[in-house]
Order: sequence, then C-alpha cells, then structure tokens
Amino acid sequence: MLFNSYEFIFLFLPITFILYFYLLSQRLILGAKIFLVVASLFFYGYWNFSYVPLILLSIFVNYSVGLSLVNHEKIKISSKTILIFGILFNVGLLGYFKYTDFLLENFNGIFGSNIPLPHIILPLGISFFTFTQIAFLVDAYRKEAKEYSLVNYMLFVTYFPHLLAGPILHHKEMMPQFASKYNWVKNYRNIALGLFIFSIGLFKKVVIADTFAPWATAGFDTATTLNLIEAWATSLSYTFQLYFDFSGYCDMAIGISLMFNIKLPINFNSPYKALNIQDFWRRWHMTLSRFLRDYIYIPLGGNRKGNARTYVNLLSTFLIGGLWHGAGWTFIIWGALHGIALAIHRFWQSLGFKMNKILAWFITFNFINITWIFFRAKDFESAIKVLGSMFSLDNVVLPNFLESKLQFLKSFGITFGGFVANIGGDYFTPLWFIVAVILVLGFKNSMNNLNSNFKANYFNLVLFIIYFTYSVISMSNISEFLYFNF
Repeated sequence: MLFNSYEFIFLFLPITFILYFYLLSQRLILGAKIFLVVASLFFYGYWNFSYVPLILLSIFVNYSVGLSLVNHEKIKISSKTILIFGILFNVGLLGYFKYTDFLLENFNGIFGSNIPLPHIILPLGISFFTFTQIAFLVDAYRKEAKEYSLVNYMLFVTYFPHLLAGPILHHKEMMPQFASKYNWVKNYRNIALGLFIFSIGLFKKVVIADTFAPWATAGFDTATTLNLIEAWATSLSYTFQLYFDFSGYCDMAIGISLMFNIKLPINFNSPYKALNIQDFWRRWHMTLSRFLRDYIYIPLGGNRKGNARTYVNLLSTFLIGGLWHGAGWTFIIWGALHGIALAIHRFWQSLGFKMNKILAWFITFNFINITWIFFRAKDFESAIKVLGSMFSLDNVVLPNFLESKLQFLKSFGITFGGFVANIGGDYFTPLWFIVAVILVLGFKNSMNNLNSNFKANYFNLVLFIIYFTYSVISMSNISEFLYFNF
C-alpha cells in the first residue's frame, strides 16, 4: 500500500488511527499494540501476502537471537557467537532475495556457464527491516538495548510509517515512546502538525517529483540518443525527482507517525545545500549514514588506524552502501565514487585548504548530479549514453525561437529545433528546473522549520487544504516511491 493512494489516505489511515486510540482509551494497551502490529502487517502485505511470512520469519529469528544475547550466560553460548549467527542470518536472507540473480549472472559471465537465473522477486522493504534488526542485535550485544516482549519487538519492526522505505530505527529511541503513557491519548497539536507535514510530503511526491519522472524515464530508458541539453535535462530530472520523492516520503512518514504521537528520526535535511560530500551524507538519508558509520565504518577501524586505513575504510563502507541500494555494477560504481570523494575531501581537509562557498556548492552539487546517473541507469551503457552526451559538443540543439538571433552558431555545427524533444519536454521544462532550484536552495527544511514554529491557525489550515486537495486531484497516476526499489 502506498502513502499516496486513495485507499491509504481515506481508508487505512483513518480506520487505523480511530481504532488504535479507541483501544488505548479503553486502557487496552496490549490490545492497541497488537492491533497496530496486525494493521502494519496488513499494510505490508496489501499487494502481495506472500511477503508477510518472510517478515514474520525475520522477526521471530531476530527476536530469539536478541533474547539469547540478553540471556547468553544462561544458555552457555558466547554472546559473540550468537551475534555472528544473527548477522549471518540477516545478511543471508537479504543476499538470497536481493543478490542471487546478480551473483549468478556474474558467475555465468566469468566462467562461461549457463546457470538459469531464478529471477527472485525482491520483497518490499527487506533492506530496511533487515538493517533495522541488525542494528538491534548489535545494540543488544553492546547491552544498549534489550527486549523481552515479542509484541513490542514486532511493533518496533513492523510499525507501518517506516516499514517500506525507512528511516532505519534504533530500538532504544522508539520503544520508550510506545511505552509512554503520555502518548496513549490523542494530542491534537500532533494531529494537526502531522496532517500538515503529511500534506507537504504528498505535494512534494505527487506534484513535483512525479512531474520530473517522465523526463528522467524517457532520457534514461527510452531515448536512443540525447543532445547536450537533453542529457543535462535527463540527469537533473532524476536528481530533482529523487530529491522530492524521498523528501516527500520522509515528510509523510514523520507526519503519519506524529499523528500516533511517535516521533521518527529526521532522515532528510536539505542535502542539496551541502558544501562538501561529507556534509551531503550528513543530510541525505541520515539514518542510513548513521548505520553505515556506527555498524560498518567504526567497526572497520574508522579513522583510528592511520590515514591509509581510513581511506580504505571509507571506500569499503560506501561500496557496501552502494551494494545495499541495489544488486548491480552501477550501484557499486556509485558507491565507489562517493567513497573516493569522501577520501579526497578528508585529504583536502588535512591540508588545511578552504574553498569559496559558491564554488564548493557548485562542485558538490554537480558531483552528486553526475553520480546519480549511475544510481539511476539500468545498465552501464545507459549511464554512458547520458554522461557522454552531457560533455559532448557534437550534438547541440537550441530552441527554435533563438535561431533568428543566433544564426552565426550554425557555422559551429549547432542546430535549432526541439531542444528537449527526445525526453518529451517542451518550452516550460526549464521553468521546472528553476522552480526546483529555488525550492531546494531558498527554503528551509520542512522538519526544522515546522517542529518548533508550527501553529494550528487559519493560515496553515488554508495551506493544508491547498496542498492536500491539489495533491489528491493530481493522484490520477499513482506511482511508487523510488526507495521502494531498494
């Protein structure tokens, strides 16, 4: 089920909200939790019920491992052995569903074999609920988290606002909220703020991100050739589509959860304002960055074993981060490029150099835009098609209306015509990029701006009605969130 669907907005969410707080009002605390678990499993299995046994298997095994970590002295097995088993189980489960085809395809290519690919369907959200549970096991091993209640643990994992595309949660930051008696009664300010944030996220997804989507799809997947402007329009379309798609999801997840008096961690903080690649990763998918830092980079040694080892750790961490996003060489290349960029940035810092802020932003944004090409492209050839055209002057097409004023450019091989025709664009397409840049750079992050400043007044009510109504009207072609693919 999608947040941006009629059945979620007008049926699932209000029914779940009303019944949850009704059970709480009757002091049926355990019943309310069980109901929210069942509702979350229904939400997860709405499209394909076969996903539900898999997530239940993952939950039961990880709960048992977590319980064993808490009581490892009684069962006479070392906590390290139990942790290794738990991590191997999770990695194995994720590896089977996500990487089997990729590994077999590369094995066939290297050894000339012809092993048939099983074409396993990737279960929704498996990357997120797997990482969430690995974090829990490591925290339990470190004695930073413990859970004795199966219902509580199931609620922690399945809680529907975060289930399909994050944020990646920590047990210790969530369960105290579910246990707080102050969160068991309706908070009308939280409801108003949650609805307002949800409407902003819905608008970002349905109105802005989905406007850029057709141009990105045409440029990457449909067009066989691209001129210079089309290539840049293609890359920027995906850059802004992904930004508003993921930002919209994060807003909607936080808004929905706030209605239930649960505060999810902020996962998105105006990343395209970053002045360097390290700053970008402190702003983009913040809970994934936290996971990569705390459970991969630091255990590898972090920056404690000299510069050379630090650079290797950075590269290794982001190779894993790239592979986590998708089973393909393009994702590995994307991760490697970010790992190398972080190493270069660290080396630059060690020299004590500083850069003009505008130049720093320009370099950072264009690096991100270029690397997103490998993130989006279905294969290496598609990535090179876009990237090559972006830096080629052999096929430059300018708009027709400029022909009379720039006739002299024809002698340099420049032509005039449909300058974005191959991606289905028109003369208004550049205006969308201008609007996107203004929104990205000129406005504060919605979470930072609203949490402390929001007031339930008529002005915000009107804004909510505009955002919500226009978004619902625009939902004729309901599309998945991009991070559902990961």
